[in-house]
Amino acid sequence: MGGNRRWLMLAIGMCAQLASCVFLYGLAYLVPVLRADEGMSLAQAGTVVACPTFGLLLTLVLWGAAADRWGERRVMAVGLALAGGAIVVALAGDGAVWLGSWLAVAGACSAAVNAASGRVVIGWFAPEQRGLAMGMRQMAQPLGMVAGALVLPPIGTHAGFRAALIFPAALCVVGAVLVALIVRDPARPAPPADGTKPASPYDSPILYRIHAASALLVVSQFVVVSFAADYLVSEHGWTATTAGRLLASVQLVAAGTRIVVGRWSDVVGSRLGPMRVLCAVSAVVVGGLALTAAIGGPVAIGFLLLASVATVSWNGLAFTAVAEIAGSAWAGRVMGIQNTGQNLTAAAGPPLFGVIIGGPGGYVVAYSICAVIPVLAGVLTPRQDSLSAYATTPSNSTSTPNRKRSSPSPEVSSAPSDMSVGNRAAGSDAK
Repeated sequence: MGGNRRWLMLAIGMCAQLASCVFLYGLAYLVPVLRADEGMSLAQAGTVVACPTFGLLLTLVLWGAAADRWGERRVMAVGLALAGGAIVVALAGDGAVWLGSWLAVAGACSAAVNAASGRVVIGWFAPEQRGLAMGMRQMAQPLGMVAGALVLPPIGTHAGFRAALIFPAALCVVGAVLVALIVRDPARPAPPADGTKPASPYDSPILYRIHAASALLVVSQFVVVSFAADYLVSEHGWTATTAGRLLASVQLVAAGTRIVVGRWSDVVGSRLGPMRVLCAVSAVVVGGLALTAAIGGPVAIGFLLLASVATVSWNGLAFTAVAEIAGSAWAGRVMGIQNTGQNLTAAAGPPLFGVIIGGPGGYVVAYSICAVIPVLAGVLTPRQDSLSAYATTPSNSTSTPNRKRSSPSPEVSSAPSDMSVGNRAAGSDAK
């Protein structure tokens, strides 16, 4: 049962993550309906749909700390239930301030899923399967965006903006019920007999460097993806509908690459080695996009599609790496910090590059800058070779047929920092 149960935990975690993502990222597709129904200006509507993300940023670390202390099941169930309730309250009042404020509260509550669902993956899966599992979990974000794009606009067009919001509210409530009934917290290592608290994983520079590298990579990712439709329309004469359909398909492919990359990291026994390789791949592909954008022609479209995939493929590796380094006592907080940094740069990147694209050089200059950023991220990413703590850590995986297990799930204690490897990693891997 333990072998099958961990996949069930992953499936419920993905469902919970998808429910929150439909709400967080699907609102953008309702801007025209919001303006028509509520009489808002474009600036007001844009602010309202950004409120959930703002609320998310404020509470990611707090929810991560709560998951570290009280467990994943309780935190996810409470967070999703509160998010669904806040959306319903938002629909009960009028005006941009009321609506935006309660949607921000809903976003703040939905942040519980981000750290807690990642902890479920790290706790239930042994090291040689975590990359694959985290890659699958990270698919929930693009799938949630696609679901929001497909479902919310038709509801909004036929029944109005407020009716459309009932769908993500219901998803959150259903997700909360599923989590409460099915999810079981993974086993945790016993506390030290002397009562000492686990040392902070931030005693070494390795986590700081992964956070910084990830934040940089997100800039290239969001600039390429956010302006892809505009590039196809303004530079190649495509219609917005055709561009949107193609890019939605590409996002599904990009989501699938996270699984492939995660499995790759499991096979080679390294998260950061593949991440550095993907930094180089992103630099080359986005550099090719900049060059072909300067030359012109349909080849640039091919590089745009490749860049849309390459720039998102690394994400699961970074989350897995920081959680394993942090260990069970710190995993929630560390993933919350990781998520906060990425969301901040994701929010800042498109407006800044919008100015660059509107200036001399346009997309060629913007893409050239985005090609340099992964190079910097690759330099910042710590080294991790076959002698790293992760690769040599034994696990409780059921993939070894004759191995007996002492508990129904692999413990997070197989992560490096639970064996005081934080400083070891800093000395041997953070190069």
